[in-house]
Amino acid sequence: MNHSNSTDLTALTNGAHHIGLTVPDINKTRDFFVETLHFMQVGDKPNYPAVFVSDGTIMLTLWQSDDPENATPFDRKNNIGLHHLALRLNSEVSLESLHERLDSSGNVDIEFKPEQLGSGATKHMMCIIPGGIRIEFIAPIN
Repeated sequence: MNHSNSTDLTALTNGAHHIGLTVPDINKTRDFFVETLHFMQVGDKPNYPAVFVSDGTIMLTLWQSDDPENATPFDRKNNIGLHHLALRLNSEVSLESLHERLDSSGNVDIEFKPEQLGSGATKHMMCIIPGGIRIEFIAPIN
């Protein structure tokens, strides 16, 4: 394979099919996605247990931890694996509105409120949702 001309290479994959997240309380995390972000629950597997939610573009599989009381919480600087999940919003107004909703919910830890991402034309915010998953929300600056 010739790496000198990357235009000759075609990726073998075509986007994400789904992302699986292990959580300590599948119901609280599902409720966050369905009630707060307006995802649809598109399936479940009660005997696993797992719940599948989607925003129409990406599907998330939420897996219930077997022993959440003794599970090691994620530490983004010391654990190997998912650092965070980044979800796109359509507008800066949507991002600001979501920030207000999350900030007043009482069940989300806002790491930082919406701010410009570098010197680019986007804003982003970072939070930790029920279940301990870090999510970044990104939107174009209008």
